[in-house]
Amino acid sequence: MAESIPVSVQPLSQRMEMLAALEPSPFPVISLYLSLTPNQNGRENWDQFIRKVFNERGKMLRIDSPERGSFDRDAERIRQYLEQPRDAAYQGIAIFACAEAELFEAIPLETPFDDHWMFVGSVPHLYPLAKLIDTYPRYAAVMLDTNKARIQVLSLAAAERDEKVVSDKTRRTSKGGWSQARYQRRADNVHVQHMKEVVDALDKIVREENINQVVVSADVVALSKFKEQLPAHLADKIVDTVPQSDAFDAIRVKDAETDVEKVQELLDEWQSGGLGVVGPEATLSAFELGQVDELIITGSVNTLKPVQKLPDGATFEMQVETSDPTGRIDEARLKLSAELIKRAQQTAASIRFIEDATLLEDVGGVGALLRFRI
Repeated sequence: MAESIPVSVQPLSQRMEMLAALEPSPFPVISLYLSLTPNQNGRENWDQFIRKVFNERGKMLRIDSPERGSFDRDAERIRQYLEQPRDAAYQGIAIFACAEAELFEAIPLETPFDDHWMFVGSVPHLYPLAKLIDTYPRYAAVMLDTNKARIQVLSLAAAERDEKVVSDKTRRTSKGGWSQARYQRRADNVHVQHMKEVVDALDKIVREENINQVVVSADVVALSKFKEQLPAHLADKIVDTVPQSDAFDAIRVKDAETDVEKVQELLDEWQSGGLGVVGPEATLSAFELGQVDELIITGSVNTLKPVQKLPDGATFEMQVETSDPTGRIDEARLKLSAELIKRAQQTAASIRFIEDATLLEDVGGVGALLRFRI
């Protein structure tokens, strides 16, 4: 019988939509991305980074200005938040803050960022978070044996849904002959019924949560019985069978394998005059017409081709600080990346990041698969 355990975690997709919908603010909006993993000396170093960037960025604002006041309040609130005890499972965090706009959104994550980043602009900068979400999408984790199972919908933030399926336990008997055979048939029937209940529960979750990837953790016997009951549409969503601790890695490997296929699909649609466009200008135009179904964008902002002019209403201001010594980003490319991600979030377009930047190099680092042609 399936038992749903309520959880209060708001899906990351909804939080991204909320942040993307914010109107540009005349006051500085901080987008802070920190890795919480210890360095080679076993110590966290995010505090050194924020102390440096808050001090340097604050000095660029007039000390008696409302903008400086808003920035200083945000810096202090962020420091206080980071000093609080936190779950050891969290390895990264994204924080968005603007005191004057009454914005403070902290998103702990179970995967670290490669480096620390701080963006200051008129709207939240979502490119790094969107990239991480695409690399490690929401998935369903199934942990089962022959009489019980647990199904969780997991994201980078935490478990978003948790259901259990528990069936009647059976135990083997040492008696021989006809009674043992009858008992074994009953046990096998109970196991089959259990797996059918697990599959039904998984099917319901996959449909309701729009899950595209499933990771299974089970022993050989349970896995075999489970697969016997899987319909084709669920079997196609199984990424791997691994210990749960390795689930994110399995999904990341699967994602990298399909990058080449996704780019080839885009190029085929574009070259045939079908449902595809490439290049920043064409992609922005498609967004303005509401055509974009899936944004396909480079995983490296510096490989985007800048545009002459961003659409009206685009982000006008954005500065960046980072702990990455090679992480300086051209301002025009930074604004373009922010605008593309914002528009995808606002129009419910999915986002696919391509880690190998050379795959999109010849088309300016970005393209889109379309919902319709004009």
